[in-house]
Amino acid sequence: METRVTKLLQIEHPIMQGGMVWLSNAFLAAAVSNAGGLGIIAAGNAPSSWVLEQVQIIKKMTNKPFGVNIMLLSPYVDEVLKVVLQERVPIVTTGAGNPAKYIEHLKAVGTIVIPVIPSCAIAKKVERSGADAIIAEGTESGGHIGELTTMALVPKVVDSVDIPVIAAGGIADGRGFVAALALGAEGVQMGTRFICSTECSVADEYKKTVIKAKDRDTMVTGRFTGHPVRCIKSKFSRNLLKLEKDGITIKEFEKLGAGSLRKAVEGNVKEGTIMSGQISGLVNDVKSCQKIITDLMDESQTILNSLHKR
Repeated sequence: METRVTKLLQIEHPIMQGGMVWLSNAFLAAAVSNAGGLGIIAAGNAPSSWVLEQVQIIKKMTNKPFGVNIMLLSPYVDEVLKVVLQERVPIVTTGAGNPAKYIEHLKAVGTIVIPVIPSCAIAKKVERSGADAIIAEGTESGGHIGELTTMALVPKVVDSVDIPVIAAGGIADGRGFVAALALGAEGVQMGTRFICSTECSVADEYKKTVIKAKDRDTMVTGRFTGHPVRCIKSKFSRNLLKLEKDGITIKEFEKLGAGSLRKAVEGNVKEGTIMSGQISGLVNDVKSCQKIITDLMDESQTILNSLHKR
């Protein structure tokens, strides 16, 4: 399938893997890129030395395009940017902030810049700043979220900008992919589906928790901080929500949450934050990234053929 996204990124399928902190490393990203999608290394709050190591690893694992997700709230953002520029990373996605002051530097070395945005106003702003495409991410997604649903956000953004739009949030199979196309998107980004891939190095306990999740098993914590997070319900996340209602301060809340995602990633799902999207209820197995992408594209083609016959 050819869209403006596949042409821009020079990939076979218009599918991107989300930049999930502590989950999206070089090994997962390389597997997605080798399967015809776009793999993303998540810099998160990691130091630039880790990002450099991951970029050098992926270059040995694939000759396909790949990207790095830069979290703009990271204390290491400037150092990470230097690594990205030095290594001439083909694609950069950004989140948790306005990338305007970095776009010119990235494009000067040929890097394609794709910000993740939660609203039309920000979409217009990053387009004016020179973004090459936009990831419109609905509140259904895991991790840090906005307020608008994918169904409402994507068509509004498509109508507001001229650059390609990639839909994210609540997409895990061919049905979601076709729905995103119907909304006007020219590609999709998936995170939760790729957690349950054989190449994702997250602990088995994390994957099992995602697979066991039902349709109402995610919750949102931290709304009062201005940086809400969607995760799977657990003893830890329920306690956080209770403390919010009891009037905990933002400083105390953030101290409790610090390092909780990494705990879950390493297998301590009882005391960690299991970030995952609402689509968890549709993820029922662990399979290779190649199989995930092939199955999604086959299913979407079957759906499109069926619609064409009606």
